[in-house]
Amino acid sequence: MNGILSRIEKQLNTISSDGRLRQLPEIDNGKQKYLQMGGKRLLNLASNDYLGLSSSTRLAAAARDAISIYGTSSGASRLVTGNNRLYTELEQELATFKDQQAALVFNSGYTTNLCLLTALADRHTLVFSDRLNHASIIDGISLSGAKHIRYRHNDMEHLATLLEKHRDHEAKLIITDSVFSMDGDLADLHTLVKLKQTYDCLLVIDEAHASGIFGDGRGLAHQLGVAAEIDLHMGTFSKALGSFGGYVAGQQLLIDYLINTGRALIYTTGLPPATVAANLAALRHIRRNPDQGQKLLTMAKNLVGQLNQHGINTGPTESHIIPLIIGDNTRTIQIQQHLHDSGIHVGAIRPPTVPQGTARLRLALRADLTSDEISQLTTTLIEVLCP
Repeated sequence: MNGILSRIEKQLNTISSDGRLRQLPEIDNGKQKYLQMGGKRLLNLASNDYLGLSSSTRLAAAARDAISIYGTSSGASRLVTGNNRLYTELEQELATFKDQQAALVFNSGYTTNLCLLTALADRHTLVFSDRLNHASIIDGISLSGAKHIRYRHNDMEHLATLLEKHRDHEAKLIITDSVFSMDGDLADLHTLVKLKQTYDCLLVIDEAHASGIFGDGRGLAHQLGVAAEIDLHMGTFSKALGSFGGYVAGQQLLIDYLINTGRALIYTTGLPPATVAANLAALRHIRRNPDQGQKLLTMAKNLVGQLNQHGINTGPTESHIIPLIIGDNTRTIQIQQHLHDSGIHVGAIRPPTVPQGTARLRLALRADLTSDEISQLTTTLIEVLCP
């Protein structure tokens, strides 16, 4: 057998024996509160559609209107013919919403992080990154050629020690998720801002899981009152905003630089007009309904309190993302199946997405849950996790 194929087969066998083999599930209506899977109707607590906006009639109508005017494709990269007035409206309103000079929209959150990191950092740059940052951040740093310096998760003393060690290095950048996607805990943005100022770094935050939820929908930085001290605010439309795409907002200088040097923007076709229109409708919905995120956070806090009373390990969460820490990979899959049999679908997260020995069920709460559904969810989780 070819050496590459032999290596692939061996690696797949190892993944399978470790209980980490992934397969694409057959799901219908995977974005909605109730999905169809294996011929069964299940309460969907695995989606990132935190506010239920992907089923919004306003978003759908905006997308249809855009198709009727612009068709189904942007036709080229944004710098050629792929731009249109919808992009302009979206970026102007987004910059205003985020209290920044300018904003720039990309094709996904993943490519947003690849673009900003490969543009801002090079082999002369030191990038200080939280050890639990999203894979897109890790990949962006790798592609940039920068020296990747990882600090222990949310350990500001460790980060300060590393920054002090490299105090005299000219080009330094700190990057972190604001809400961590697998634990639901929050970055210490107050301390990060102080360290940025002390050690003269750029500070970039990924608000993917905070956008639409914290700070009247503007993100955790706005909730904590430090937005003006952060150089670039990254976020997505594909989670709480119920559509697709990513963005950055910041000072005009940085946005202009990304337009001129960001390969992930320059060399890819722009988003379909229907998607841009849906993004704009979602942003306007968040601006009209700034309290939806707080209602979701209150719901999550109450659920975590009840689960903790029964000894269920929900990790360090401070958000609408609730990890149910199991530990063993096989047992995690078994409990996921028990919940499936009880009418609930949750994501089973195993290494390498999370550290070894911390396999968990990732519970993603959504704002459109009724009080009866929350009550039933709580009862079922306690019954399954506390036999």
